Amino acid sequence: MKNVKPLFIFEMANNHQGSVEHGKTIIRSLKEACEGYEGRFDFAVKFQFRDLDTFIHPAFRERTDVKNVKRFQDTRLSLEQYASLLLEVRANGFAAVCTPFDEVSVQNIEALGFDCIKIASCSFGDWPLLEKIASVRKPVIASAAGSETELVDRVVSFFEHRRIDFSLMHCVAEYPTPPERLEMNQIDYYRLRYPRLRIGFSTHEEPENTVPVTLAVAKGARIFEKHVGVPGEGIALNGYSATPAQVKRWLEAAALAFDMCGVSGTRCPSSEKEQADLSALRRGAFVKRESVAEGKISSDDVFFAFPCREGQLLASHFSKYSDIFLKSGGLKKDEPIMLKDVEIKDNTALVWEFASSAIGLLKRSGIVVPVDSSCELSHHFGLERYKDTGCALIDCVNREYCKKILVVLPGQMNPTHYHVQKEETFLVISGDLIVGSDGEEKVYGRGDMVVVGRGVKHYFRSERGCVFEEISTTHKGQDSFYDDADSFVSPRKTKVYITKEMVESFI
Repeated sequence: MKNVKPLFIFEMANNHQGSVEHGKTIIRSLKEACEGYEGRFDFAVKFQFRDLDTFIHPAFRERTDVKNVKRFQDTRLSLEQYASLLLEVRANGFAAVCTPFDEVSVQNIEALGFDCIKIASCSFGDWPLLEKIASVRKPVIASAAGSETELVDRVVSFFEHRRIDFSLMHCVAEYPTPPERLEMNQIDYYRLRYPRLRIGFSTHEEPENTVPVTLAVAKGARIFEKHVGVPGEGIALNGYSATPAQVKRWLEAAALAFDMCGVSGTRCPSSEKEQADLSALRRGAFVKRESVAEGKISSDDVFFAFPCREGQLLASHFSKYSDIFLKSGGLKKDEPIMLKDVEIKDNTALVWEFASSAIGLLKRSGIVVPVDSSCELSHHFGLERYKDTGCALIDCVNREYCKKILVVLPGQMNPTHYHVQKEETFLVISGDLIVGSDGEEKVYGRGDMVVVGRGVKHYFRSERGCVFEEISTTHKGQDSFYDDADSFVSPRKTKVYITKEMVESFI
């Protein structure tokens, strides 16, 4: 949503109370509240989508003693009902935003044609969900309450590398947020750290307090989000949902402004209450199969569902750069997987070490790498053995013709394999390329070309490191057949996005 004017988002959440008519009343009342400001601001109404049949763990769907489960079930609306509310949003001149909490909801957002996707703080770092959100290519606004700077960096990089319109919101996920916990200086921190992004402020303070939004404006925020609702017969609003009439006294505002600014120049620490509130909304990992044996856990072994248990393995642990190992077997279907029962190996440092090594060889070779290329680190026996076995493959084009750039580290070998459909030619750009076929090895240097026909078994390696182009007929998936395929890890490739800035900044 490339808005020039400041954008104000009205979060309806569950305040429609499961009633389409009450939801329409809220939308119409918001239209009245916005009158006179249409020329200065843009406005949007936001919904929340949960596919409750999959989002909530089967054992909890009928439970009434879990607050959020009961609240979600009691206020459930069908897609047809949300479509009716969406028409009302459009009729009143608002943009439409929606927060998904699971992958099915992302599909529903796309189907209904929302303008923008909002990522809730509790889903920040839920990598399976973020991958699905990125796939629909809609503008994204994300709140990052309770997240460490390292995670915020990774999520920002995730969307920027995919060239998705991305905005970041300062938020404190305490409901309601006391004035001394508002940490308004975090807006400055985000603007300095991420100067390319639009920075906003998602509020949960008591709605009578209007000082925070004035501070947010002064600090450069240009997107603002607040929970809204309309009280009625039998309907009382919570402590952080606002009606149009609420204001704060001027004297209180002066005193509160000093307290609200908080720390400056560093990421504020998260409180125990905030983490508890977020944990109550995060998805946990549960056993999908009839049972799971000891060893590495794959995506086929688990499903993610709400609510999670204290100390449980979460969806946010399942980064593509992480390997998770179950210490002992015996877990049954639908049982939670606890952190105490697993070992998590974070391969991020290894991945970036290998990517940096490949970039170094590319830089020294002088080859032109397409802007924002995707680079696959092919690690047949795992990342820990990548220096010995594997290579880096950069896809340039794959049509009726195909070009890749391959980087082989010093001492690295790509195992014996052949292709049925593809014929390929190697052009050595720099270093030494040793190609083995039919029991013989030949050494090639800069400018040499090697033709590998269909069905010809071959391997390649390098003593000093090599960059070469692979020019071929169309590359098709599953057309590489390896002698040692049964012993390969799965998945055996890790994708890294190589930007122009990364190549140019390499020393």
